[in-house]
Amino acid sequence: MFSLRGLYRAFGYKPYKMSKFEEYDLYVRNKDFLVSDRVITFTGESGKLLALKPDVTLSIIKNTPEAPSGINKVYYNETVYRSSGASASKDFSEIMQTGLECFGRLDSYSVCEVIMLALRSLATISDKYILDISHMGILSALLDEAKLSGELRHKMLLCIGEKNRSGVASVCEEASLSEDMKNCFAKLVSAYGKIEDVILILPEICRTEKAREALGELNTVCDMLKKSGEAEHVWIDFSVVNDMRYYSGIVFRGFINNVPTGVLSGGRYDNLLSKMGREGGAIGFAVYLDLLERLDRTSADYDADIFLVYGENDSPADIFANVEKLTANGESLMSGREVPENMTFNRIVDMRKGGEV
Repeated sequence: MFSLRGLYRAFGYKPYKMSKFEEYDLYVRNKDFLVSDRVITFTGESGKLLALKPDVTLSIIKNTPEAPSGINKVYYNETVYRSSGASASKDFSEIMQTGLECFGRLDSYSVCEVIMLALRSLATISDKYILDISHMGILSALLDEAKLSGELRHKMLLCIGEKNRSGVASVCEEASLSEDMKNCFAKLVSAYGKIEDVILILPEICRTEKAREALGELNTVCDMLKKSGEAEHVWIDFSVVNDMRYYSGIVFRGFINNVPTGVLSGGRYDNLLSKMGREGGAIGFAVYLDLLERLDRTSADYDADIFLVYGENDSPADIFANVEKLTANGESLMSGREVPENMTFNRIVDMRKGGEV
C-alpha cells in the first residue's frame, strides 16, 4: 500500500479521504455503477438515510471541487463494505482498496498515464502480471450496427463477457443477423491475445464511424505501450465488459500470478461523470488489497521463516538479542520453549544447543 501511494504521488496525485458514511440517495441514483446493489444503511440523527460506503469513486466525484488545472488527480486508501455475492444470504465484507481517479479535461496523455500507472501498480505487487484491455466503444458500435437492444443486447454482452462462442452464435441466430454480422461477432469474441496479434484484425470489425473513432483511441494507447516497452504485459481481451450506461471507453483488468481473479480493475466512465453533473471525462482504477492476502497464503511455504527455541534459564535480554539478530534481514520469526506441532518453519534455531537445528 505504501509503495503504491508513493507511485501515485510521484505522478501528481493528491490523497483523498472520505468519511465512512454517505447519503444513501447517492448510491440509489447510481446503483448500476456498484458491484452489488446491496448496501448497509441506517438512519442518521438528522433523519436522513445513510449508507456505510460501498464505493469510493462516487464520493470522490461528488465531493472533489474542480482543480485549477482543469484535471483532478486523486488517490485513496479506503475500506469499502460490500456483499460477497448477489444472494441475500451472503454476508458483507470489509474490502481494502487503493486506487486513483483522474477526471476533468482529459486528453490522450491523461488516459495513457492512468493505464501506465495500472501496469506499474501490478509490477509493484508481482513480477508476473498481465493487464487485459478492451474498448467499450468498439463493442457498443457493433451492437448498434447489429440493432441489438433490450434482452438480446443483454444476452450478447453476457456471452461476450464469458467468451461463450456458442452463446454468441445462438444470440445471432435468435436476432436473425446476417452472415456478415455473425462473422463480426465471432471475430470479436475470439479477439484475445497480445497487442500485435489482435490489433490487426479489429479494422475488419470497426466499420462505422463510431467504431473507427474507438479503434483510434485504442491504437493510441497500444502505440504508447509499445514505445514504453510495456506491450509484453498487455493483452487485448473483449471479454473485459463493464456497464455501458457508465463506461464509455477503455476498460481494463489486471492479474498477477497465484491469484485466480483480477486484483485490479478500471476504465473510462465519462457517462457517470455526466450523470453526476460534472463536465469532461473520467478514468480510474482500484487495486483490491484484500485479494493480495490470498497471494501471501498461496506463496508461503512455512508458517514462519525461523523458530527460535529458548530454555527455561535463558534470560529475556539474551532471547531478544537473538531475535533482533535473526530478523535483521527481514525474515519472520516465532519463538517459544518448544516447537509447535502442525506448524512448519524454514529453519529452527535452538539457543539451548548454541545454534541451528
